[in-house]
Amino acid sequence: MTNAFLSLHFDAIVIDGHCDSIGDQLEQGRWLGERSDRGHIDLPRLREGGVDVQFFACYVPKPYQRHGATVHALERLDQLHLLAEALPDQFVLARNADDILRAKAAGKIAGIAGLEGAEALDASIGVLRQFYRLGLRNLGLAWNNRNAACDGVAESRTNGGLTEFGVQVVEECNRLGVILDVSHLSPAGLADVLAVSQQPIIASHSNARALCDHRRNLTDAQMEAIAAGGGVIGVTFVDAFLNHQNPATATIDDIIANIEHMLSVVGPDHVALGSDFDGWSMAQEMKDATCYPLITQRLVERGHDARVIRKVLGENLLRVIHTVLG
Repeated sequence: MTNAFLSLHFDAIVIDGHCDSIGDQLEQGRWLGERSDRGHIDLPRLREGGVDVQFFACYVPKPYQRHGATVHALERLDQLHLLAEALPDQFVLARNADDILRAKAAGKIAGIAGLEGAEALDASIGVLRQFYRLGLRNLGLAWNNRNAACDGVAESRTNGGLTEFGVQVVEECNRLGVILDVSHLSPAGLADVLAVSQQPIIASHSNARALCDHRRNLTDAQMEAIAAGGGVIGVTFVDAFLNHQNPATATIDDIIANIEHMLSVVGPDHVALGSDFDGWSMAQEMKDATCYPLITQRLVERGHDARVIRKVLGENLLRVIHTVLG
């Protein structure tokens, strides 16, 4: 790698829209404040990879989704708070765009706390407000299955979208300032969120259906609808969403192909990155967070303008953060 794109990468604001790493800290005892050879993400490796902001999903595993979801999500959120409390000179739990900019200036990594699936709300708007008070700033409405708010992508046969409670959740997230994430949501649910939300939304970790016909990926029309509302789509490194037929062969070239396809469909203001690190297996070269500069390298080599690269690396997500969170 040459100094030119390394300089661009580390000067840019780099935001990863999705990871599941906080679950490793809770369930495997892998403290994210220390460098590890396990998993994909910890603070040292985020710093080495030039990642300034990491969205952390408080995912509720399937055994807890029907019983104990709220407690399990709170335990994961607690782990984020413990990280921030133990390492205030390295990590901050961001609640708005200013927190992110201050962290960047101070050389700290900013975390955005999110839920992956509305199961943890236990069909209560009051619980949503309590999560917000604890720092929740991103809500993935579904993880594949059905919950009280909506149908996930695994329930698409029903053509079910948002429930009445789901509409209330979208409206309250708009009022509070919580970013809505439609990755994992059924097509009908995505359409409903776009119809109800008055704020931009994100699909934090979903690729292009035109390149890989996987149910978790988005059609060009869906991406255009998200972009029309000012939202962004995060290209993910998950091998199965890059090459559904033979995931083990997925490479960084597939990641770049998805970025370039999305740029051609929705333009430079609506494409972002959402690795899904520690959530699944990745494209071959993306061993962990230290590999992020490889994406900048490839984009520079393929002739993309530095302004476009900066937008994809983080400025587009930062715009949505600023719009929704303030």
